[in-house]
Amino acid sequence: MITYEFLQIYWWCLIALLGGLLVFLLFVQGANSFIFSLAHNEPERELIINSTGRKWEFTFTTLVTFGGAFFASFPLFYSTSFGGAYWVWMLILISFVLQAVSYEYQKKPGNTLGRDTFRTFLVLNGVLGPLLLGMAVATFFTGSPFIVEHNAMDGTGLTPVISRWAGAWNGLEAVANPVNWLLGFAVVFLSRTNGLLYMLNNINDAAMRPRIVKALRVNAGLFLVFFLSFLGIILFAEGFAVDAEGVVSRESAKIGHNLLALPLVTVVFLIGVVLVLVGIGLPVVKQKLRIGIWFSGVGTVLAVMALFMLVGFGGTSYYPSTADLQSSLTLRNSCSSEFTLRTMAWVSLLIPFVLAYIAYCWHAIDKKRLDKAELATEEHKY
Repeated sequence: MITYEFLQIYWWCLIALLGGLLVFLLFVQGANSFIFSLAHNEPERELIINSTGRKWEFTFTTLVTFGGAFFASFPLFYSTSFGGAYWVWMLILISFVLQAVSYEYQKKPGNTLGRDTFRTFLVLNGVLGPLLLGMAVATFFTGSPFIVEHNAMDGTGLTPVISRWAGAWNGLEAVANPVNWLLGFAVVFLSRTNGLLYMLNNINDAAMRPRIVKALRVNAGLFLVFFLSFLGIILFAEGFAVDAEGVVSRESAKIGHNLLALPLVTVVFLIGVVLVLVGIGLPVVKQKLRIGIWFSGVGTVLAVMALFMLVGFGGTSYYPSTADLQSSLTLRNSCSSEFTLRTMAWVSLLIPFVLAYIAYCWHAIDKKRLDKAELATEEHKY
């Protein structure tokens, strides 16, 4: 029998999957951050922009779906974080809107801002988008200053306000925690690494290949430094444990304990990390190997999924409050009703068909590698 607890776990797993897919698809942002630094001339810049331009809708759609799934399944998180830490989420959305506009308007007739202005917006989104998303996710581990009025949810409270932000900076407090910066920069350099791997796979240009591989070594190295630093800190830092009664308390090395207590999640995490390393290593060993993006892509999805599970399972608060410990959000106290989760679970059965359609479209778009000759004859290009 499908229980309420099972539905909560099921929907957190879907959130974790969408989060993993989103981080992988940030390779679009990562590749765009190289528009000026990697390309030496206009044809090479056009290759980068048109390579990522065929995929940016996937990233944007996944971002919206990720937010929508959180809203439907864990509405208290949505109202608390999106309603309280709105500056962070607004900056993320603005950067992605700038991306969409920049693709379409950089070469439009009458563009008074100039082509390079919109390309600068693409670079800005390529750095700022992943950085802010990484810092926002890092608060799942480090906490945020908010207060939840539980009596407002039982129908007896006089105030309609369920949660409120205790900090004066409405989400920008995250910049004061260096641990958040570590994950933020880890996501930036992971997106740049995956972007380079994607360009190796998608762009057919002999002159650019050595430069891409050289940049790959540097960015992959920086990703490992930031990611391993973040991982080392959160495994041994104080975490936020939840007992059977729903009482939240601080526990030393809580995430590390979860890593030991959840062997399946640990295996998924380790497989993901190994696949990312294999994906990075293939073109470094031999430049002609173009399949590194698929190893790294699958590894990224698995590793990010495992991180979400480590912070959501094992009796852990996935969104801890630093202002009031008992306001911390857990799967049990922040989810939708059983009826809502059960109804949406039936709808979620369509997800494999949607993923299959995306895979088909991806194959159709990328069945031929992009080169300068194709761009010269392309009718619609960015």
